Amino acid sequence: MVEEIVENQDHELPLEGVGRRLQREREAQGVSLEQIAEQTRISERHLELIEQDKFSELPARTYVYGFSRSYARALGLDEGEIVNDLRAELDNTLAGRPRYTPAFEPGDPAKAPPRGVVWASAIAVLLLAIGSYVFFGRFTAPGADPAPLVSEETLESAETDVAQAEAAPTGSSQNVGTLPDQVVFTALEDGVWVSFYEANGRRLEQKLMAIGESFTVPADADDPRIWTGRPDAFAITIGGEAAPRLADEEITVRDIPITADALRSRVPVDPGSTEMSADPG
Repeated sequence: MVEEIVENQDHELPLEGVGRRLQREREAQGVSLEQIAEQTRISERHLELIEQDKFSELPARTYVYGFSRSYARALGLDEGEIVNDLRAELDNTLAGRPRYTPAFEPGDPAKAPPRGVVWASAIAVLLLAIGSYVFFGRFTAPGADPAPLVSEETLESAETDVAQAEAAPTGSSQNVGTLPDQVVFTALEDGVWVSFYEANGRRLEQKLMAIGESFTVPADADDPRIWTGRPDAFAITIGGEAAPRLADEEITVRDIPITADALRSRVPVDPGSTEMSADPG
């Protein structure tokens, strides 16, 4: 049965996840996570989630692909191979199939877990069931629904957020090497045309961007603007933190201010319009 499942997979996955592979290669090269964050303009928090294979905690799958491609490029790895392996890894996870080949074959007595471990697990399950019965029997009144309990996962996430907030220096939540108002656009698809320019007409960049390619808006740019027909194909970060995209569908946007303040106060694009420009007033 195990062999049948593996043979039916469209893309054979390595025994190690993409995130762990990137972490292992980074450590082998003696590069710190801070250096990768500074080079790719991706926050250290997002890079840590990638290394821990916690892709579901990133803003969206498109960010996962773009960030991982930039990370692989920074290490000199094959970007296409990393993205293909990552896509297969995520597809297999969503399909409910095992992400990696099982470490032992069912039915092999030599590789089966020790009997003591099995008994200990059974006893733990039994004690948990008894504890749950006693708890609900003692603390819930007849005819009343029990109060909802906070899941362990939610509690751990809350504790982590609190710990990070307490550890952060006062007045700043940015990573070292990333300016608070630094704006970075990252292409989420291949062949996306875009023009970045100043309000006075001076061109900053105009090209077809490849997937994972980034453009950092110069800090000294005079009222920078953007013109593109695919605002939905760009991930945006401000100070290393993910920001909403300019639109969620293909629509031409032109003369849209892209300073940090303008992006933070931006009004969402009207889905019914065919083109959006900056308010001349």
